[in-house]
Amino acid sequence: MRELSDFDEMYQEVIIDHYKNPRNKSKLPNFTDEVMSHNPFCGDEIELQLNIKDNVIIDVSVSGRGCAISQSSGSLLGETIAGKTVIEAKNDNNSMRALLKDENLSEEQFDSLDDSTVIEGVKKFPVRIKCALLSWSALNDILNKY
Repeated sequence: MRELSDFDEMYQEVIIDHYKNPRNKSKLPNFTDEVMSHNPFCGDEIELQLNIKDNVIIDVSVSGRGCAISQSSGSLLGETIAGKTVIEAKNDNNSMRALLKDENLSEEQFDSLDDSTVIEGVKKFPVRIKCALLSWSALNDILNKY
């Protein structure tokens, strides 16, 4: 039981850190793709901008407003996909969805998500999964064009 408590504490610390100090929040002066994502049930909003060159995500901006889960998940997403190819980002997107559905991930899939795996704790609160996936849904909207 102590291990679960340690995980919960780490989960909360990382979520709060990314909420209070979001990464990749500055708007991009040049971007190739932009999408706004909105959860009408709670009002959370995410604006995702990507600069993709030669199928590599060279710059990311994730901004918005809403709960700690949606905003921290967006910040974590930005760190996770920056520098990756479109295919790698698509794979990470699928892995995040699988993680929150409590499906088994390979070690490679889990490692590729990096710190974004702390969002896994949200699956204990099914009503919050949409919050955690808001930025990932925005990413999916962009990547579907590629």
